[in-house]
Amino acid sequence: MRKELTEVIKTILPMPPVCTADVMGSSKYPNLQGVLNFYPFWNGSLVIAELWGLPSTGRICEENVFGFHIHEGNSCTGNPDDPFADAGLHYNPGGCMHPHHAGDFPPLFENDGYALTIFYTNRFEPEEVEGHCVIVHGMPDDFHTQPSGDSGMKIACGIIKAS
Repeated sequence: MRKELTEVIKTILPMPPVCTADVMGSSKYPNLQGVLNFYPFWNGSLVIAELWGLPSTGRICEENVFGFHIHEGNSCTGNPDDPFADAGLHYNPGGCMHPHHAGDFPPLFENDGYALTIFYTNRFEPEEVEGHCVIVHGMPDDFHTQPSGDSGMKIACGIIKAS
């Protein structure tokens, strides 16, 4: 996480994150990187995600939007057709329909290849997602196609680890 952002967060949140994930792009997106921090908050989690190197159109009014989820797997490995296939399906311990999976996140909106999002969810506490994968998809989530929102290829992955 960028030093400036880390300093601002420290003034708001008195404790360090319980879990973090370092996100790396697939071989097709080697410059894509990011960091997620998970904080316990109101019987749920405050999630802060910062990503850079996202594919960008470079054109105003045509910025890319990306699907963003926790997946149930614990590995950012895969095969030539799906570099993160072993990340599995969306994290969904409650057996809910999409977009109500515990791992369904708000989309990422890139700004010249950069995205920052901060959100609260009561669908899990940080410790519950430790060991699972965070995935960035190449297309926006449509919020209705089952089981995963038709959000395209997995372009980046990170494993959620205890801080």
